[in-house]
Amino acid sequence: MDPITIGILGLVVLIALIAIRIPIAYSMILVGGVGFMIVSGPAFLFSQLKTLGWGVFSNYGLSVVPMFVLMGALAARAGLSQALFRGANAWLGWIRGGTAMAAIAGCAGFGAVCGSSLATASTMGKVALPELKRFNYSGALATGSLAAGGVLGILIPPSVVLIIYAIIVEANIVTMFAAAMIPGVLAVILFILTIAVYVAIKPDAGPKHGGVDFKEWRDATLGMVPVAVIFGLVLGGIYGGIFNPTPAAAVGAALVWVYGTFKGRLGLSAIVESLKETAGTTGMIYLILLGAELMKIFMSRIGLPQATAEWIANSGMAPFVIVAILLLALILLGCLMDSLSMILLVIPFFWPVLVEINGGLYMPAEGSGFGMSTEDLKIWFGILALIVVELGLITPPVGMNVFVISALAKETPMSETFKGVLPFFAAEIVRVTILFSFPVVTLWLPKLIEGW
Repeated sequence: MDPITIGILGLVVLIALIAIRIPIAYSMILVGGVGFMIVSGPAFLFSQLKTLGWGVFSNYGLSVVPMFVLMGALAARAGLSQALFRGANAWLGWIRGGTAMAAIAGCAGFGAVCGSSLATASTMGKVALPELKRFNYSGALATGSLAAGGVLGILIPPSVVLIIYAIIVEANIVTMFAAAMIPGVLAVILFILTIAVYVAIKPDAGPKHGGVDFKEWRDATLGMVPVAVIFGLVLGGIYGGIFNPTPAAAVGAALVWVYGTFKGRLGLSAIVESLKETAGTTGMIYLILLGAELMKIFMSRIGLPQATAEWIANSGMAPFVIVAILLLALILLGCLMDSLSMILLVIPFFWPVLVEINGGLYMPAEGSGFGMSTEDLKIWFGILALIVVELGLITPPVGMNVFVISALAKETPMSETFKGVLPFFAAEIVRVTILFSFPVVTLWLPKLIEGW
């Protein structure tokens, strides 16, 4: 059988396994291993497996993953989410739809110390849903805003998925963090504007309340200071060259532990639970990485990524049209698998295509490809890819954030939650359009920091 045909059949089998809910790591290991044996024989596969695990897991860049996961696990138990939501609600709750806006702001703040969309949605949902119910917000707006707000955790630094993308394409993690800042802030602004429009059309969906007195406002505002300090020290230390991402994550985890211990919320049992969660999540991520590496070797040996890149590059389509098609494919794939699995599986295919049509690994000739260097292309496409990957978290039939929030708001039908996220989905399309049309929005801050 033709090697390319074998590769295509392997992808079909992989998608079928994922569709019947076989864990993505096991699916990739099975398809990659069997495909490898078909192409090269079992002896060569076993010789590769002797060193493959060590080669994947000994990458120092991956050491940042458990540290940021631990930081998020501790933050979820240290009460940071309550402090963020309380502070944001003190500032915004007095206007119509303000408590939902405060939930969005709280999700953004918690995402900055957590890095996980599902954890952000779950933690902020537990904190904000009771308040939204208390002020008689509609089920659609309450659950929709929290499900959509959860996606901010995947992009606002530090983000585990962003780190994995940077490792795959060999981009600088610090540069990717910088590139994510403005798009992340843009998402918060667009989500808040979406709520404002929503309640302007349906005033009863987001009633305003009487606000708080000065003492409560002051206490709530001061409660947000520790989060700002932790976020500032972690990212400020990275951008200032004081420490690399892994030590920065360790510093962040230590600061969250100090805060939680001072507040009396991080006892021995909470710390043990955080460590168990970190071990489980990190183990899952590393197993997916192993499966993705096996798939990458299998596909490289049969030449499918190279053949795909050559076919698309010779298709005659404009480079930006190709990117638009790739982004649409990511949105569709987001309906089948989680964000991390999608990045690991798809980017090794998509990235060679983009390099090829951009004129190779070096600075393209004037007017060729995208008119930007390979390094800039890594940054620009990476941020776009992560944003459309976010959409899979609120898109049926998977929509993991919707399932998480629906589990917390049992009285609200899931159909109402999906209706509630539609306006935010539209806001995300607006954000993608802006960043797609004006790459400078993504590239400006990394270049500014690079020039310091």
